Amino acid sequence: MERRTFLRTAVIGSSAAAFGGTLWRGAAFADPAQPAAGPYGALQAANSNGILLPNGFTSRIIARSGQTVPGTSYTWHRAPDGGATFTDGSGWIYVSNAEVSASSGGGASAVRFNSSGTVTSAYRILSGTNTNCAGGRTPWNTWLSCEEVTRGFVYETDPWGVTAAVQRPAMGRFKHEAAAADPDHGYVYLTEDETDGRFYRFRPTTWGNLSSGTLQVLVAGTGTSGPVTWTTVPDPDGSPTQTRYQVSGAKVFNGGEGCFYAAGTCWFTTKGDNRVWAYDANTSSLSLAYDDSLVTGGGAPLTGVDNVTRAASGDLYVAEDGGNMEICLITPDDTVAPFLRISGQSGSEITGPAFSPDGRRLYFSSQRGTSGSSSGGITYEVTGPFRS
Repeated sequence: MERRTFLRTAVIGSSAAAFGGTLWRGAAFADPAQPAAGPYGALQAANSNGILLPNGFTSRIIARSGQTVPGTSYTWHRAPDGGATFTDGSGWIYVSNAEVSASSGGGASAVRFNSSGTVTSAYRILSGTNTNCAGGRTPWNTWLSCEEVTRGFVYETDPWGVTAAVQRPAMGRFKHEAAAADPDHGYVYLTEDETDGRFYRFRPTTWGNLSSGTLQVLVAGTGTSGPVTWTTVPDPDGSPTQTRYQVSGAKVFNGGEGCFYAAGTCWFTTKGDNRVWAYDANTSSLSLAYDDSLVTGGGAPLTGVDNVTRAASGDLYVAEDGGNMEICLITPDDTVAPFLRISGQSGSEITGPAFSPDGRRLYFSSQRGTSGSSSGGITYEVTGPFRS
């Protein structure tokens, strides 16, 4: 947050196996992660881009806000936030939100790469929207760009920039943060960035078509683990009563941020209490993958939890909003450690982590860079021996 029908090579109803890698052990039984040495070793000295990385990893700058993306004629947007990648022939596309007002260029952009990772083009895929924070990719290869404003919309966008973006009001109008599609059970999970936010799921009438469906909210006890239920939100339009107040007993989440689905589990973060949650969709149960208040034996390595993604190995990569500007890695063995750190940018936050389709490159942004302004954003790529 700033402080801070589309079908293209679609695979409708794809299974969790498409994500590759090992399966995280049953989310409802996992213990909150504790600090330990990371699988890639200690961070080395900052490189020429000001990034501390483990040995064997390198970085490059892909784009800077307000400047032409190298190799193109396109000017990169301000305040880059949530992002995702899409296969494009032998290459790929990285999409990125702009967390600014419509008048300042709100919406989303894309960068296209060829098979060797060279940038071949960049372009706008969504315009005229407000405070597009995070979002999520769909199995039918569209990008859900979410407005983080009261009664904000989800916009379904075309990463290729060919088909015009479409509002999806059936997915609810609230202060949207992120979205995660679950093809195994037929839902899209949604987070809400309010101090008394909720966690939602949307079931389309027809999987692959988000024009209609049912919005539900998670209902549970006051604890942090155990079985949960879901109740339909009576009025997804959120007026006059906002969606989070419509269902008695809906569980409160303090500042919902990123979410990501894979292998039967939706992981999502809440920045107000520095937690990473795991919703086991197979058993409809909730648990904690990380809670900084439960860290023992020293300081918590991960604070300001924000966007989250998952590698083929099953490792979660969690970006920090503030903190010491790190992306931390939570392993399937319940350990947590810094993977990278950006130095000299304490007034910014890390946003939009997403792996290239082959898992060899990690994209992310510093939303405000060294200037501390939305016009100073920097989008990076890290390459290295990511485990599979």
